[in-house]
Amino acid sequence: MPQINAERLLADLRHLRSIGAVDNGVVRPAFSEKDMEARRWLKAEYEAAGLEATIDGVGNVLGRSPNPGKAVLIGSHSDTQPTGGWLDGAMGVVYGLEVARALREDPETRHLAVDAVSLQDEESRFFGCMGSRSLCGFFTPEMEADAQDKDGVKLTDALRAAGLTDVPRIKLDRERYLGFLEAHIEQGPHLEQDDNNIGVVTSIVGLGGLHLTFEGQQNHAGTTMMSIRKDASAALYALANAINEEFPKVAGERSVWTMGRAVITPGAASIVPGYAELDLQYRDKSTDVLDAFEATVARLIEEINARGGAKVSAAPARVRVSPAHMDEGFRKHIAASAQKHAPEKWTEMPSGAFHDAGVISEFMPCAMLFIPSIGGISHDFAEDSHDDDIALGCQVLADATASILSE
Repeated sequence: MPQINAERLLADLRHLRSIGAVDNGVVRPAFSEKDMEARRWLKAEYEAAGLEATIDGVGNVLGRSPNPGKAVLIGSHSDTQPTGGWLDGAMGVVYGLEVARALREDPETRHLAVDAVSLQDEESRFFGCMGSRSLCGFFTPEMEADAQDKDGVKLTDALRAAGLTDVPRIKLDRERYLGFLEAHIEQGPHLEQDDNNIGVVTSIVGLGGLHLTFEGQQNHAGTTMMSIRKDASAALYALANAINEEFPKVAGERSVWTMGRAVITPGAASIVPGYAELDLQYRDKSTDVLDAFEATVARLIEEINARGGAKVSAAPARVRVSPAHMDEGFRKHIAASAQKHAPEKWTEMPSGAFHDAGVISEFMPCAMLFIPSIGGISHDFAEDSHDDDIALGCQVLADATASILSE
């Protein structure tokens, strides 16, 4: 079986971290100067590994094996959060590069076809998982026309600034591929807490979101009696508290929900707020649970509106993403490799975060491998993993890839 070069793997990861490095983390948002610099470096590395490399019109970097026969596509994303960790996405990208090299260097596997990819904008600067959506034909002209970042920069302008406006876009050939493999840090605490080295992902959670608005009457905080107030903030607090009390009654074992953005207007101590907003996001591997969350919110809104006071309404905050189930056959290959290299130190587990594999699974079979995150930390400069875990994960993936292609 192929043998990865751990020193080379780690050196490449550290070089990629240096492009946009800030402290221990990376600032490399999609289409930024540093993002495009990283993509050009990856293209050169793919070519040095014997792959035919292209940066397409949305910034995807695809390295295509010249070998005939069915291929496996391996990769992840190299863009980051505005203040991102150095391994989130990047590790899976460099795994793709290293697995392609390792199989090419082994006489027994050099004939196998491994394509490597760095996908664009998984982190949603303009449109979440835009690169994988584009490769699969899921990124529509309507999505592109409306896309802009939080600062109002339009995607069309970002493409122009990156020199990609007239560059052709790649559409994956479904007939070429057996499927897609993505490796990632867990971004959570479970592997570390359970003393496991490898996670074989069973499914990627679905997620939904609601934008809640509270319309009341702005008024004087000293002269407006409590009985006649239409306080938008009071309705917000009541609904937020009720969500936290009622969601556990319908939640799954690993359901999560977050109310990460709240706005109260005008935001003054002596004014009864007349308007407020709350964004709610919820995730679970079961569509039934997601449906139950939405039904619970609808019921709670109806109850609060029946009391009088501020009026509450809800609208979708995003397109709902259905849970994605990983290919059982691919999972067996990864599990066998994990058992070989980390006996009894691996587990099957769902992914609580969304990944490009969740999009690509609608187009072709997919599987994912996790390694532990130190302290369960991600989306933060403090994100890190142990070198031994990074190297082990890549070796497990390399053996699994060879096994899949040789079956």
